[in-house]
Amino acid sequence: MNETMICVVGNVATQVVYREPPAGASARFRLAATPRYWDREKNAWTDGHTSFFTVWANRQLATNVAASLTLGDPVVVQGRLKVRTETRDGSPRTWADIDAVAIGHDLTRGTAAFRRTGRPDPTTAAAPAMTAAQAAPTASAEPEPAWERPPTPAAEQEEQEKQEKPETEREPASVT
Repeated sequence: MNETMICVVGNVATQVVYREPPAGASARFRLAATPRYWDREKNAWTDGHTSFFTVWANRQLATNVAASLTLGDPVVVQGRLKVRTETRDGSPRTWADIDAVAIGHDLTRGTAAFRRTGRPDPTTAAAPAMTAAQAAPTASAEPEPAWERPPTPAAEQEEQEKQEKPETEREPASVT
């Protein structure tokens, strides 16, 4: 099936409407997306035409949207574009909806604190709760991954020697 997947950056333009019918949670809100461009004649940023979309979220995404988004929040929405057309009072009307796959705050315009939502694990639901001492992380015997540790002086020297070696002197890469 051909679907038009889009990614839209904009602002939440209405309060989130959340419903929980028997079929599963659903949430919707309007998204306003206004492109900005540099106008050389005015020597200033100028707003383009604002496009509005109705964003639909279902199931767990709907629950998280209702708990996380408020009017005016900058967001990034990815989903399937659905264009609806109908005639009202003799004139055609067109709406653009997005069936959201993912929604998040636009971190170019602010910060966010992520809180993971968890589902109860059926295997541990009957187990007694852990004490704080049991839940505390313990020191691991595993060393840190190399990309998180500062390089040792020997590793730095080895890397420098590799860079100084001409291409013809380097050992060929092996393929396994």
